[in-house]
Amino acid sequence: MHLTRLALTDFRSYADLSLELGAGVTTFSGPNGEGKTNLVEAIGYLATLGSHRVATDAPLIRQGAERAVLRAAVTGTNGSSLAEIEINPGRANRVRLNRAPLPRPRDILGTVRTVLFAPEDLALVKGDPGERRRFLDELLVASAPRYAAVRADYDRVLRQRTALLKSAGGKAHLRGPARESMTATLDTWDAQLARTGAPLLAGRIRLVTALRPHVEAAYEAVSGGQAGDASGMSYRSSALNTDDGFEDVAALETAQLETTLLKALAEVRASELDRGVCLVGPHRDELELSIGGLPARGYASHGESWSLALALRLASFTLLRQGHEDPVLILDDVFAELDAGRRDRLAGLVAGAEQVLITAAVPADIPDVLTGARFTVQAGVISRAA
Repeated sequence: MHLTRLALTDFRSYADLSLELGAGVTTFSGPNGEGKTNLVEAIGYLATLGSHRVATDAPLIRQGAERAVLRAAVTGTNGSSLAEIEINPGRANRVRLNRAPLPRPRDILGTVRTVLFAPEDLALVKGDPGERRRFLDELLVASAPRYAAVRADYDRVLRQRTALLKSAGGKAHLRGPARESMTATLDTWDAQLARTGAPLLAGRIRLVTALRPHVEAAYEAVSGGQAGDASGMSYRSSALNTDDGFEDVAALETAQLETTLLKALAEVRASELDRGVCLVGPHRDELELSIGGLPARGYASHGESWSLALALRLASFTLLRQGHEDPVLILDDVFAELDAGRRDRLAGLVAGAEQVLITAAVPADIPDVLTGARFTVQAGVISRAA
């Protein structure tokens, strides 16, 4: 898969942009703050319906504009497609595929597939567990777009159950009909949380099992394979305890996980009522990363953390291309963060991708093996380099 054209209207610094692209390596260079990252952010949004830089849509709209429109023409093994997204802060976004409106924004997912490397990826190693959960869920959706609906269903139930727990805070002492009513309501929401959480949990566990060997191989390749510094990753669930007989967690069926979630919710109900928060479910789980047998968060050096973050993205790329076409590979100002050895090793690993889009403030940071079309970016204007 590769992009053949990108058009932006009122997105970030771009009032009106139309850019022709091709397969192979394309680089965008220019001083910081001129619009390079805005460009790749738009491509990432077309793939994920979200930004890797901000949590809401409002900052994506050019100052003074009411909406932004993103269009991408994509060519792949199944022909060409045109994906369009209209971003409307405060209102529902609208999407079209091949100029036909789609019922829901998430129906566009899978049309554009990307793997994005960015400086923000360091948070995958050093940041809070939510960063790693988001990584897993976005990769799940990229590999199977149906998980967008699974995730949305779980998030909806979680919000409503959490609101109920907050309203019931401090009422665990209730007796008689009032307690029976509360118990019945919580039983209903427990069942829904388990029903919607089980397929998300199953998907994550299987994903980690499939991803692990690729992460280990990619980390060794990027870091240079230093002895004793092998990477590791595992999924820790708030509901599952391997001491309870779940040795082969990846083999568990969704129905078993639903039952396990229900049991775990029953065990923590009193604590949840006291605290007013939901203590069990995929939203409380953790992707545990390690280097040399020690937790990466807190123990890994800056170079090790970067190598592991890159390994997670490289492993994602390897997983997504298996049995499918290559996703678009985006490297946003990544080489400036790496030493010479890691730069060269990363370049060698990505050079063969169908389409690689690179941004850099200093063109000399880009290894020579990554040759192709070159553009300069200045004040939101993109020009082909001489």
